[in-house]
Amino acid sequence: MQQFRKNKRTSFIKALTAVFCTLTMFLSQEHTVLADRLTPEERLEIQRAIPIESNQVPNWPAGPVVGADSAILIEAETGTILYEKNIHQREYPASTTKILTALIASERCDLDEIVTFSHDAVFDTPRDSSHIAMDVGQELTMEQCLNAMLIRSANEVCFATAEHITGTTDWSVFADIMNERAGELGCLNSHFANPNGLPDENHYTTAYDLAMIGRAFFANEMLCKITLTRRMEFPATEKLPQGKLEVNLMKIIPGGEYAYEYLVGCKTGYTDDARSCLVSCAEKDGLKLICVVMKDEAPYQYEDTISLFNYGFSNFDKVNVSQAETKYNIDDSNMFYSGNDIFGSSQSLLALNKDDYIILPRTASFEDVDSAISYDTGNPDQAAVIRYTYHGANIGSVRVNFTLDDSDSYIFDSFTDESTAASREETADKPVVFVNILKVLGIVFGIVIFIFIILLIRAFLKNYEFSHKNNRRTWRRDRKRRKKAAKRPDKF
Repeated sequence: MQQFRKNKRTSFIKALTAVFCTLTMFLSQEHTVLADRLTPEERLEIQRAIPIESNQVPNWPAGPVVGADSAILIEAETGTILYEKNIHQREYPASTTKILTALIASERCDLDEIVTFSHDAVFDTPRDSSHIAMDVGQELTMEQCLNAMLIRSANEVCFATAEHITGTTDWSVFADIMNERAGELGCLNSHFANPNGLPDENHYTTAYDLAMIGRAFFANEMLCKITLTRRMEFPATEKLPQGKLEVNLMKIIPGGEYAYEYLVGCKTGYTDDARSCLVSCAEKDGLKLICVVMKDEAPYQYEDTISLFNYGFSNFDKVNVSQAETKYNIDDSNMFYSGNDIFGSSQSLLALNKDDYIILPRTASFEDVDSAISYDTGNPDQAAVIRYTYHGANIGSVRVNFTLDDSDSYIFDSFTDESTAASREETADKPVVFVNILKVLGIVFGIVIFIFIILLIRAFLKNYEFSHKNNRRTWRRDRKRRKKAAKRPDKF
């Protein structure tokens, strides 16, 4: 009877679970259907109501309201996040995928390599998607492929490039390369299934991850220059009889409807599910920013991007840490020095990297930031890394390098522990000896005192021995005199 009740209870739980799952699936499908029925204006209204996380940081400049479902603005060199909205939400990237494909191709191939178009590359590309009408057997150089990918967003060119790199028409092989490279670049929630961003439920990324890929892509001057090119023209050849002439349709580049004067590079993307996406980079007064907007509505992907760039350039500055940092300066003599001249003009062994900087809101000062030192650098040429935060937000870091150049010297009070000194000595791949000047002076002073005492003892012993010898000679002489006197006859 007890077993019967237990089985009945188990069956009830299973049935309840099944009903719950069915209801959840129904509600999810219904939500999707309702979302698909929304007009672009209704979608924008809903997405503009999504909270802006960066606005929650105390004293952080308030960022603009944008219609994108997710958006991010970062400083390119430090990776400091200036604006964040739903940045880890998985989205379909559409053709913004091509910045990763082009980056991999530029890293693995020479520009003059010949790419031949296979049947699969040509006919697996939907006719209603972006392409440049390549035919089976036609050829392009890798440089031309990069231009076709980034200027005209040509999907068949991405397929052919992937085939050329992997030697197979199996797109999953190249997708594995993409996912591996994405991980190396710092992506956290991405999975790529093809080289061009054609719709696939297993092909997704986030605004944050695209920004991480963008840091490497926009560091490549050639790739940036291609994205800003207004027209793509390939001359006719034996393998390309008609040549190719295409126009760049991105409206934010020079000459476009939304041209942005500080633009460094960009790539757009669009599918019905992904909506309008834009990854771009701009630089002004030495400040280089990367912006990503995903699932936006045209033409707001351009307007939102420009609004975010203007927000970044107006509210943030670069601060050189080596010029501003005073917390780690110290006059304490318990320091590590190079062994070249420990008694004279000794020079500090540790230095802040003069090229490192942090990003601060213009309303804040360097004294407002917090810092923490990490000794786990993974680089034998670095003693430590100092990371900076502002009200909990990461704003950059500075490397503490080993140096023998006193023009770069910078003294730290945090490296006085002997065990830390020993570990630095073991990991530093340089012929350098760490010396604690106080200990050296103490040892030298002790040696001098010891030698002085030895000399005193030696002098005492020598004097004692000399005095003793003199006494013995005097005693012998007196004895001889007494003996001689005893042998003489008495004069009386």
